[in-house]
Amino acid sequence: MKSLKYLEHYPEQIKNQVRFLIEQEKLDKYLLSKYPKAHDIKSDKALYDYTIELKNSFLKKSLPLSKVQYDGKINVINDALGMHTFISRVQGGKLKSKNEVKIATIFKNSPEEFLRMIVVHELSHIKEKKHDKAFYKLCTYIEPNYHQYELDLRIYLTYVERFSKLYF
Repeated sequence: MKSLKYLEHYPEQIKNQVRFLIEQEKLDKYLLSKYPKAHDIKSDKALYDYTIELKNSFLKKSLPLSKVQYDGKINVINDALGMHTFISRVQGGKLKSKNEVKIATIFKNSPEEFLRMIVVHELSHIKEKKHDKAFYKLCTYIEPNYHQYELDLRIYLTYVERFSKLYF
């Protein structure tokens, strides 16, 4: 059986449960029972609006976002699910800065909970740069189910890698 690369840092018990679901050909049923449909946030504009609404609800005083978009190159180039970039440039005598969030296009056709988890993760990088305790505390402040969504998202990626898309 293929390795479970998206779950390699999880306990063996969880990996065994996923292996069992794969062997029983029930991994899709598990995912669809918890997350029956994909979200409707398909355009970059809708993604921007969705992200800004979350940011304004939880990170009002943080730096503004200049761009939010889906990016088809993220998985291939960076082996990542989303990216947050902060760019500072000197223009004239002023320092201009931009925060940008890019989300892998695989999440255009996924449950809203998975998209939310990725957006929360990238927004949290505005305040906390490292993946440390403070970072994950902020993630769970914004989305209390953050860790469950992350696990299920990794199970979803395992399904997609082995079989195909689940949501269209």
